[in-house]
Amino acid sequence: MSFRAMLLTRNDDKSINADITELSQDDLMDGDVLVRVDYSSLNYKDGLAVTSKGKVIRSFPMIPGIDFVGTIEESKSDDYAPGDQVILTGWGVGEKHHGGYAQYARVKSKWLVPLPEKLSPQHAMAIGTAGLTAMLAVRAQEVHGLKPEHGDILVTGASGGTGSMAIAILGGWDYNVVASTGREEQADYLKSLGANEVIGRLDAPGRPLESGRWGAVVDGVGGETLASALAATKYGGCVAAYGLAGGSELNTTVLPFILRGVKLHGIDSVMAPFEKRKDAWMRLALDVPAEKLDMMMQVVPLSKIRPYCDDILDGKVRGRIVVDVNA
Repeated sequence: MSFRAMLLTRNDDKSINADITELSQDDLMDGDVLVRVDYSSLNYKDGLAVTSKGKVIRSFPMIPGIDFVGTIEESKSDDYAPGDQVILTGWGVGEKHHGGYAQYARVKSKWLVPLPEKLSPQHAMAIGTAGLTAMLAVRAQEVHGLKPEHGDILVTGASGGTGSMAIAILGGWDYNVVASTGREEQADYLKSLGANEVIGRLDAPGRPLESGRWGAVVDGVGGETLASALAATKYGGCVAAYGLAGGSELNTTVLPFILRGVKLHGIDSVMAPFEKRKDAWMRLALDVPAEKLDMMMQVVPLSKIRPYCDDILDGKVRGRIVVDVNA
């Protein structure tokens, strides 16, 4: 049986083609479950892969798409049966194993989590990798004792998918959320998600320690933004860092850590273990209202995803792009 997919291939001159093509199930990679895919999503890493602006793809040819939601059609696993609805994020899918930009995927069952009953497939991909990452960052803050009375919670890269999801989560829990973005025109959107205040991008810190303002930080920017956030975090606060849109270097000192007891908690959603993923997805299904997901998402056919890949790299995508692989 044939199906449609986006396939990345590399030419002799190392340029990359991204074509919508017909494949057969024999073209899929090894795995103990076959999933009929409903939706995927567009993440920064997908943009890098499709545009070939980053060395994301480990081998060619490759079906991109680092996450998807769908229904099991065939299973050799004791954990899932045909008809089960499942979510996949991470594990190198869309990088070294064929991913979600296709109508079918064959993967390892240990990479899956069940779709929570309260989530529709479309809303699951409105959450996707970005929402999972946001929830893992917020859960890290909870582990470190975060409470609303600790004061302002800073979310950087706020207009992006993970930033938007973090605001929607924290805003629903009565935290005072401050959204940092370089896109002033998105202020009303961010406030509608739950931000109490919207500020511009953070400049590099002028001193190793600034006046303490942030009770906690969820940072997807890195670089100078992360250094500034660390310098202005209150005593005992936690900074959860998940991204590097502003750079991978961190020019800071040990002073926030040894004088204020600030904690820097790295967030990785790619290799997160099953129980942590399952907990995060259950929390997301319960705590992110459907109306907020509708507000932050846009559904785009797979056949028209290419220009959005450029947009996400240029910081022009607001919220979440859900990819309909059957359109």
